[in-house]
Amino acid sequence: MLDGFYVIDKPVGVTSHDIVSRVRRAIGQKKVGHTGTLDPFATGVLPVAVGEGTKAIQFLDESEKEYRAVLRLGIATDTQDLTGQVVSERDWTGVTPADLEALVPRFTGKLSQLPPMFSALKQGGVPLYKLARQGKEVEREPREVEIYSLTFDWIRLPEAAFTVRCSRGTYVRTLACDIGEALGCGAHLLELRRLKSGLFLEAEAITLETLQEAADKSELLMPLDRALDHLKSFELCEEAGRRIANGIAPQVQDLPPGALDELKQDEEVRLYVAGRLAAVARCDKVRGLRLARGFN
Repeated sequence: MLDGFYVIDKPVGVTSHDIVSRVRRAIGQKKVGHTGTLDPFATGVLPVAVGEGTKAIQFLDESEKEYRAVLRLGIATDTQDLTGQVVSERDWTGVTPADLEALVPRFTGKLSQLPPMFSALKQGGVPLYKLARQGKEVEREPREVEIYSLTFDWIRLPEAAFTVRCSRGTYVRTLACDIGEALGCGAHLLELRRLKSGLFLEAEAITLETLQEAADKSELLMPLDRALDHLKSFELCEEAGRRIANGIAPQVQDLPPGALDELKQDEEVRLYVAGRLAAVARCDKVRGLRLARGFN
């Protein structure tokens, strides 16, 4: 049984669900799931959990994402990217590269973003994109997102490439659309590539073909330890490990002296027994630790 994460370099034209199905076939395991959906037209970093890795998805730190994108001024589409239907065409010829650069401060920091209709967000249990395909548009609540940095890599009007570091939940398509509206000519995305999702990086991404052809597929795995490396860790005795295996949280005396003082309320930590990851627990300043998830 393989346990951990594959950092897949998603190709254009396939869904994130398609990637999960292909990984499942490549490794001969059913327990596979992805984190952080990528649109079919997008490429790049797609973390795929396998085996016990699927239990760890909820504990990942994917608070920061990084993307490289290409926008096209003058044309707006209903999907905010090149796959959609054109909804408006406006003159962009009055726009200069300096106009784009001048917008960077306006689109950096905390922003209010209206989720697009063509998205996986659900309303009444139905994904918005399904309603959009029926020609329906429903009211959506704006969400606060944060743009940590935004830089234009090149500007060859009416196209421009930019790199953005942003918070989880940011729609880069919507960012491009909003930039176009701020310029008065509209815009949509031609390309989108995810370079980073938390600690999962483009430099470590592998293609599906590489995974399929690998003789030892475990060598390509990111282990659970590393995927959860942002969490503090404590080593427990074997007796505490046996209790954890039975769903019983460790006692205060099982932890190193002063361990709880290092933690914040509800902070998540890794628990190890004999050097093996046994569980993730949450700090309870009153009761000690509460088990969040055990690992086999």
